[in-house]
Amino acid sequence: MDPTTDNAGNAGDPGTARDALEALRAEIAKAVVGQDPAVTGLVVALLCRGHVLLEGVPGVAKTLLVRALASALELDTKRVQFTPDLMPSDVTGSLVYDTRSAEFSFQPGPVFTNLLLADEINRTPPKTQSSLLEAMEERQVTVDGTPRPLPDPFLVAATQNPVEYEGTYPLPEAQLDRFLLKLTIPLPSRQDEIDVLTRHAEGFNPRDLHAAGVRPVAGPADLEAARAAVAKTTVSPEITAYVVDICRATRESPSLTLGVSPRGATALLATARAWAWLTGRDYVIPDDVKALALPTLRHRVQLRPEAEMEGVTADSVINAILAHVPVPR
Repeated sequence: MDPTTDNAGNAGDPGTARDALEALRAEIAKAVVGQDPAVTGLVVALLCRGHVLLEGVPGVAKTLLVRALASALELDTKRVQFTPDLMPSDVTGSLVYDTRSAEFSFQPGPVFTNLLLADEINRTPPKTQSSLLEAMEERQVTVDGTPRPLPDPFLVAATQNPVEYEGTYPLPEAQLDRFLLKLTIPLPSRQDEIDVLTRHAEGFNPRDLHAAGVRPVAGPADLEAARAAVAKTTVSPEITAYVVDICRATRESPSLTLGVSPRGATALLATARAWAWLTGRDYVIPDDVKALALPTLRHRVQLRPEAEMEGVTADSVINAILAHVPVPR
């Protein structure tokens, strides 16, 4: 039976929506091995209407992960390979002259989709990188003074390589802050890598997800119901203060030149609420905040050069802050 048909009668039910989104992990696992945290992060971003920066070395299935998510959610997806010669209009679209009508008509760019994979975003100059800013923040693209709304849901999943910096344009702090989460995609464990090779030996084709058995298990209606339920998730004053104390502690850390902004604090509260709802609760606890602190905050802080030379990382600073900030009871 088609899961989307089975859920159609309960599209607005939060419980059904949670079950459908939980089923994503099993469905995506048919194509991607051992990346459950990244799948969860992408779902959290969709629930919060945020965007994701995926960081990992080439060949760890970042592209396949986004394509599998789009198939399992029955969403449209497009991929843009960011290169030094890519122009903003190649992303957003442009006006094209129609000789038959003697008028200009708008030709939409690949940004007009549900899941946009911005592959190797740091390989294109800042002018083209910034072409995504309006789309990410305002959910629209303005061409020739006319704003054009983007589809809903809309998520940018941008990838970057953490080890190769030659010929790249690092994203500025203001643009990094626009991403809700930064997810690190690790190399697979030995057993996971054996499973990957076994699948390929048995005929798995990453370009044919349908043959791999990936089917839609949720859809936009489930996402909408889930977002409404997340918005009703209770946050106590103590939890709000806990989030603020964590973010303020980053601004006072001697290892950092840049701490988390109020936008970052708002993002941490939002992702903690989404995680609480996904785990079956209608209220947020401190563990929800801790669970999402690293992916939500790691790209919003900047290390001092001397701390970086000593081997300090953003993750280690945030973990130390989580260990020292008093946890509400």
